[in-house]
Amino acid sequence: MREDLKTLYGEERLPRYTSYPPSPHFTTEIGAGRYAAWLAGTPPGATASLYLHVPFCRSMCWYCGCHTSITRHDAPIADYVDVLEREIDLVAARFEHVPLVRHVHFGGGTPTVMAPQAFVRLVAALRGRFPFDPDAELAIEIDPRTLVPTMTEALGHAGVTRASLGVQSFDPVVQEAIRRRQGFDVTAAAVVGLRAAGVRGINLDLIYGLPHQTVASCVETVRHCLELRPDRFAVFGYAHVPAFKKHQRHIDEATLPEGRARLDQAEAIAETLVAARYRRIGLDHYALPDDPLESAQAEGRLRRNFQGYTTDPSDALIGLGASAIGRLPQGYVQNAPGLRAYAERIGRGELATVKGYALTPEDRLRADLIERVMCDFAVDVGQVCRVHGREPNAFLATLPRLPALVADGLIRRDGDLLVIPAEARTFVRNVAAAFDGHFGTSAAVHSRAA
Repeated sequence: MREDLKTLYGEERLPRYTSYPPSPHFTTEIGAGRYAAWLAGTPPGATASLYLHVPFCRSMCWYCGCHTSITRHDAPIADYVDVLEREIDLVAARFEHVPLVRHVHFGGGTPTVMAPQAFVRLVAALRGRFPFDPDAELAIEIDPRTLVPTMTEALGHAGVTRASLGVQSFDPVVQEAIRRRQGFDVTAAAVVGLRAAGVRGINLDLIYGLPHQTVASCVETVRHCLELRPDRFAVFGYAHVPAFKKHQRHIDEATLPEGRARLDQAEAIAETLVAARYRRIGLDHYALPDDPLESAQAEGRLRRNFQGYTTDPSDALIGLGASAIGRLPQGYVQNAPGLRAYAERIGRGELATVKGYALTPEDRLRADLIERVMCDFAVDVGQVCRVHGREPNAFLATLPRLPALVADGLIRRDGDLLVIPAEARTFVRNVAAAFDGHFGTSAAVHSRAA
């Protein structure tokens, strides 16, 4: 693939395609009443994942793109956990047939800033209102800087099976520029403690494209991480959107690596991890051999949702907490993002849904095509179209971006089969955008493709 094309496609701003349509296309036409009806319509034997959003941190990292609030006090967090418990009751009560839970994910913010006993109580509330698969995965995101031994013990006691620890970079110059000082010793102590408590699955999250970051510093961070031998890595490109995240204005844009420099960092991280015997999973995940993610990818069972790549095949994703997004077969729903609005709705005994999106047959077709591209780097358009009752050649003719992608080497086409060559896989989001019928119709600013 030519260098000029790498630069051209790498600069394109695109959705991460953790959902289709992406969340900027959600509308207020979907509210609490519609969501309640969708929940009530869940058929017997359905399965579900639960996502609980805990939007609190002890300090703001300047690169952050999450919905979170900064508090030094415990009372707001305790109050929020009480509201979460109430929402669990409200949502569970809307089901005529309560689904079997196969996966739970606590995200943030920093979920582990809540009191240890509150976390144990919250997990008990979930188990009390939903049936759990005996092999259900219980995952949580952790900031190692604020993890205390009593919380580590609580995670083990509650049955947490996987923890994702934010690292981003161990370069002290980068850490100073993003206001996140985190030594390797702090991260290592967290990993050791979690494993001792029985949390066997360890993920580490890294970011490239941060201020003052270089290829050398990225590789050095990876080498430190490899000493801990985590099961998985997630590697994301920094999305600088100061118009939407005002705290990012503290970052000097002149210090941000651009274009080819970002791509070089991503490629160096990938090469270092592959050399250490990690297998590349989709766009931005890496896993040890024999990890369930690798098996799912090899067998065409890999899925993609708001938490990234997953083996979870559940029929529904139930979002709980302020700003949380859920997905049911009928479409997407999102809770009120503001803490006060969310708490007031739940306090009135109402579901907190304020917007969403009802999927059309066209959306379902395009969503399946995009998921297979993002997961497999290939898609049999004919096979997917036939499942949805569409004629593949007629559909392919409606994709205006497709010919250029083929001409530029991002896609190799053999009839209805589209394959992304190994050298172009970094640009899988560019290919996915070819199937996006909503692309360019939103004012949202997305992250660079590379």
